[in-house]
Amino acid sequence: MKLQLVGLLILFWSSPVLSEEIRVLDQAAFPHPELMVGNWLDKNLQQAFDNWRKNYEALKTPEQIVAYQQQLRTRFLESLGGFPERTPLNHKVTGVIPGDGFRVEKILFESQPRHYVTGLCFIPNSTKFQAPYPGVVVVCGHSANGKAYAGYQSATALLALNGMVGFIIDPICQGERYDQLKDDGSILIPSTTDGHSLLGCSSILLGHNTARNEIWDAMRAIDYLQQRDDVDPEKIGCMGNSGGGTQSSYLVALDDRIRAAAPSCYLTSFERLLQERGPQDAEQNIFGQLNWGMDHADYVMLRAPVPVLMCTATHDAFPIDGSWTSFRDAKRLFTRLGYPERVDLVEVDGPHGWHQPLREAAVRWMSRWLAGRDVDVREPKIDILTGQDVNVTEKGQVLLLPGAKSGYDLNLEEFQKLEPVRQKHWEDPAAALEQVRKITGIPPLSQMQPVPARSLGETMDETIRVEHWVLEPEAGIVLPALLYRPAQPSQGPLLYVNEAGKQAAYADGNQQHSALRFAQAGHTVLAVDLRGQGETKSDKAIWYHKRFGSDAKHAVLAYLLEKNLVGLRAQDLQAAAKWFLDQEKLPLDDHRLTLVAVGSPGVSALHLAALEQKLFAQTTLVQTLPGWAAIFSSRTPDGQYAHCIHGAARLYDFHHLAGVLGDRLQILNPAQVP
Repeated sequence: MKLQLVGLLILFWSSPVLSEEIRVLDQAAFPHPELMVGNWLDKNLQQAFDNWRKNYEALKTPEQIVAYQQQLRTRFLESLGGFPERTPLNHKVTGVIPGDGFRVEKILFESQPRHYVTGLCFIPNSTKFQAPYPGVVVVCGHSANGKAYAGYQSATALLALNGMVGFIIDPICQGERYDQLKDDGSILIPSTTDGHSLLGCSSILLGHNTARNEIWDAMRAIDYLQQRDDVDPEKIGCMGNSGGGTQSSYLVALDDRIRAAAPSCYLTSFERLLQERGPQDAEQNIFGQLNWGMDHADYVMLRAPVPVLMCTATHDAFPIDGSWTSFRDAKRLFTRLGYPERVDLVEVDGPHGWHQPLREAAVRWMSRWLAGRDVDVREPKIDILTGQDVNVTEKGQVLLLPGAKSGYDLNLEEFQKLEPVRQKHWEDPAAALEQVRKITGIPPLSQMQPVPARSLGETMDETIRVEHWVLEPEAGIVLPALLYRPAQPSQGPLLYVNEAGKQAAYADGNQQHSALRFAQAGHTVLAVDLRGQGETKSDKAIWYHKRFGSDAKHAVLAYLLEKNLVGLRAQDLQAAAKWFLDQEKLPLDDHRLTLVAVGSPGVSALHLAALEQKLFAQTTLVQTLPGWAAIFSSRTPDGQYAHCIHGAARLYDFHHLAGVLGDRLQILNPAQVP
């Protein structure tokens, strides 16, 4: 790719700060640098999709299919972080409401100690059916009122009207289970997607996922159903819409007790979903799943030939053509096993939603495969519970119960309990650092090849020459850089990175520091933009809401590929350091460089400095995240997805990395997590 310099250096003097603007990347040769990181990720994603297709087409025999199912289930469970210990449910009925053809019991149970789940159990009340009945867990989509949502109540009641016990539960951050309350008991963050994804930050650091919380709650709901005398424990199903479609897809894949499933308005294909809408909220993205090969079709196929009905909508936000692709893949695999009739698809001509025809189809599917009755199911008018009638708890929120624990509380407790484990781990710093290298994906500096670079001209002022460079640490990634050469260098070489861009300044007391200022002080300075920052920053990479940061979408896509932005940017920084030292004809392992990192690059800088201790004589971190503990202590960790590394908090926090650097590390004005 040919790059040319365009534009002029414009210097603006204002006391005491020198302002300037230099654009390195030529608009003609690189017209959309803000798309660079996204394009690089898309290329990696396409390779993952191609690999999935190749592996799928190789599945020809039942033996191959079983081995494939076992392999994927193992990886799925590992990426979720496994499940908690099964503890007493301590369930109780807090109220009973009579209905027409059924009664409703209000159920409160603990999926983990003091972690409460609220649900409504719809039980047949008709001489047409005799206990024990089949039991079906109904999991909710992203409705603010959770189980109270009219369509979700209707589906659960329809199960009871057709001779099955339907148990609908509130997911976290919905209904009576909001994880963030104000001091007056009102809801702090009403957005269910925000709530799920904010919890995802600390979950990722523990090697978990928000999905783990939701799946475990639903599995404990199955435990509850199996303890009821009026439920046949061998005839259990699950169904749900939207986010409930996600949960029911996971449940049928992972819980051997599920005998039939009907996920609605979720299943498509990752390729079409990412093309049309991008990644969804935290529980819909499992660590590395696209890298090791688990797509939406796999949720249907992982326990084939267990019967699965895909409920879809023509005009769904989850692309319908992706749904049909996954259905065909599943149908072909079920056919290879000799059970083509056990997977089917129903499509309603409408938008996203659990429309009545989809609810009826789901209940008909449950009746066929759980109750052995292949009947015509029609939904009558159902009286919907509202107000206090729908509440299981007296005050309408489980966190108002004495001693109640939110998902944040559980994550913080686990993080704190791991401190002795982390300390023990760091009794052997060399081994601990190798684990850090492994989970971040940062290769040894000694293994790096020369970094390609292209000179794009230079700019002069009275005392400093500014060379314009583009570095290419890997195919598809370019790093615009400025190399400041003072006429008479009197200080050592300095590498400068700033979240706001290579020319941005930072304040230390009354002093303003920038790459140019360091050069004026006598340093030869390489100032570089890491991927997705400075000239390659993308405002189009917003993931869901702006609270997650401009690079959160890239962080989530990298997460799906078993990568992380911290490690990727550390590799950029490492490439810049190697090129800089090669350019200056200096050895790599002689503590020649000073490193200054401002904002989010400081996290990558700390990791690299700890892993390559002979590279930097001094590292200064400015306005950088102080450590994982700050994320665990916050209930609104805005803008932190770019810093999250799967499972990192099980091994270390920043003070462990800082400890190996000693007085060669300086930290100024640590960033605050909300």
